[in-house]
Amino acid sequence: MSSQSSAKVNIQRIIAVLLGIGVNVGFSLLTQKLGIPLYLDTIGTIAVSALTGVFFGLVTAASTHLICTLFNPISIYYTSISVFIALVTVAFIRYPKTQRKRFIPLFVFILALFGGGLGTGIQWILSGGPYIEDVADVAKSMAGEGTVMYVILCVVLSIVLDFVDKFICVLVVYALLRIIPKEIRYHIWNSVWMQKPLTAEEELELKKKSKTRRMRLGTRILILLTVTGVLLITVQSIITMKLYEDTLNGEYASSAQKAADFAAETVDADRIEDYLSSGQTVDTCDSVRYQETMEVLDRLCNTINGMEYIYVYRMEGDGQRLIFDTDPEGRKTDIIGELFEFDEAMEPYKADLLAGEEIPVVESEDEYGHLQTAYSPIFDSSGICVAYAGADIYYTGMADYTRVYAVRLALILLGFFMLILASVLWITRYYMVRPINTITFAMDEFAVEDVDQTTLDNMVKDFRNIRVKTGDEVEFLYDALCRMMTSVAEQMRDLRHYTEATEQMQTGLIITMADMVESRDSDTGAHVQKTAAYVKIILEGLKKKGYYAEKLTPKYMADVVMSAPLHDVGKINVPDAVLNKPGKLEPEEYEIIKTHTTAGRELIEHAIETVHGENYLKEARNMAGYHHERWDGKGYPEGLHGEVIPLSARIMAVADVFDALASKRVYKPAFPPEKALEIIEEGAGTQFDPKCVEVFMESLDEVMEVLKKYNEE
Repeated sequence: MSSQSSAKVNIQRIIAVLLGIGVNVGFSLLTQKLGIPLYLDTIGTIAVSALTGVFFGLVTAASTHLICTLFNPISIYYTSISVFIALVTVAFIRYPKTQRKRFIPLFVFILALFGGGLGTGIQWILSGGPYIEDVADVAKSMAGEGTVMYVILCVVLSIVLDFVDKFICVLVVYALLRIIPKEIRYHIWNSVWMQKPLTAEEELELKKKSKTRRMRLGTRILILLTVTGVLLITVQSIITMKLYEDTLNGEYASSAQKAADFAAETVDADRIEDYLSSGQTVDTCDSVRYQETMEVLDRLCNTINGMEYIYVYRMEGDGQRLIFDTDPEGRKTDIIGELFEFDEAMEPYKADLLAGEEIPVVESEDEYGHLQTAYSPIFDSSGICVAYAGADIYYTGMADYTRVYAVRLALILLGFFMLILASVLWITRYYMVRPINTITFAMDEFAVEDVDQTTLDNMVKDFRNIRVKTGDEVEFLYDALCRMMTSVAEQMRDLRHYTEATEQMQTGLIITMADMVESRDSDTGAHVQKTAAYVKIILEGLKKKGYYAEKLTPKYMADVVMSAPLHDVGKINVPDAVLNKPGKLEPEEYEIIKTHTTAGRELIEHAIETVHGENYLKEARNMAGYHHERWDGKGYPEGLHGEVIPLSARIMAVADVFDALASKRVYKPAFPPEKALEIIEEGAGTQFDPKCVEVFMESLDEVMEVLKKYNEE
């Protein structure tokens, strides 16, 4: 894809995201205003996910809930649900197109099950029940007094309602995608690739190959991100809740101190002694000023959230003497001037209280809960501390506040953690895992041995066609590998040219040597050419039948065919008188003829040691030395038998004997082909390898063509 078309696709993706967010927010606001028991706030998320892939679908989902929080504060807590919907949508789109339509109901059901089920759970945690009143009313009427059944029905009804919601969303998205041209959808979807997009079959093959690894890179990154994310969320939640708790403590302490200060200013310090000498109860004191002060303290106590008691004590060495107390239970029995012992929490501050000093807010625990106690000194007109105003605040709901805060924090963090996790995995997948895997497996193919130049050139072409464009070290590595592979292919091309030239020279030398030997044998009649042709026919027949499959590699077969003309090279040491004798050989002459096998073997072994030509001369040595061995062990020079005889020599034995029978010699006329073939067939299992005879007899058409060709010449 060109940079111009890529920029165009990027703009299209951005437009798609903005439209998706707008559709989500618009429908969410509309349904809320109209009071419709549906949300329809995932249409854009599903559409963008289906059109552009997971990353931009996640961006659409998260952005939607951030914006919707402006008019629906609880929307932020549903971020994780929309993120999940984006992920499921992408997984569904990646499913084979031929089977996708059948699974649309299942796709909608999964969205509804997760959205309705988890959504109801979130609502229950945050507010103790479903937000949609119709769901709560129907569930309550059907469940009666059963609490468990009521909860179950709420969940079921929410899932059913969400199924309708998601069905409408999917239907709208399906219609929308049908309008967008297929070519545009294809380019937008595949523009996320940082290389040439892989087909479904290529991705499947890549997945199979990746499974052979102990742990894939993507899995390692997923584990690392998950562990890191969980640790960060846990630590952040603990720290945030601690700060939240400290903030609440500070607010309660401040409220208690302010209440105590206000109470100290409200009490008339110069009348303290008059109040104490009255001997009346707090509730029945006949002093108008006293009751007015009590009313102010009562209103103050009822005004401040969490305020339990406001009271006034005079501090004495043996205890605290009561002056005012807003406790409704003790007002009719508590006598003004009654002495109470110091609370245990106040013992550390007893000296300061007796001296009229200010003390900090005191925290303590009792059977009623967590208590914040603040004292403020009351000074008379002479500046003498005559009493202390106290304020007690209990906050028994601290644990509930913290729990609700923790749940809300977890829901928010979970949604954005899923967004970050999926985004990082998406980036890792397309910028690292996919390109590296594709490069690795392409290099594995390139490393295969024994490939021809055309295949090698195609491998280089396929590798360059991967087109990695991550713009980072991965792309630099890919470019370097492209240059290396191109250079290797060119070097292999040059090497093959040199090898071919060398092989041609070697073949020429072989033919020259064979011709030198054949020129001394007056009646061989193109023996080396015919035997080489028969050897090739037998080799191909064995390969076709699957015989000796582990042995018959392309290289082995080429070496045998090329070396075949040298099988009688040892005859160069046989005297002409013996080699061309027209009659029957004497026993001692036959022994001389037999030496051509060992002589040929030694000659070629010397050549191997001299020119290091073991690549093909090994089989030339085997054929020269052992082509007169017999399957039953009665041959020469060593009496080898069965598969102990080298395969190339067993093949040459059939070819050599057939040509000797079917060709004219100085000591005999040529046998008819039928007779020669009959003798070969009779020798199967005794003189010859039966498999070699079998494939030779099955290839008579080719054998006859060779025989006819050289007989005509």
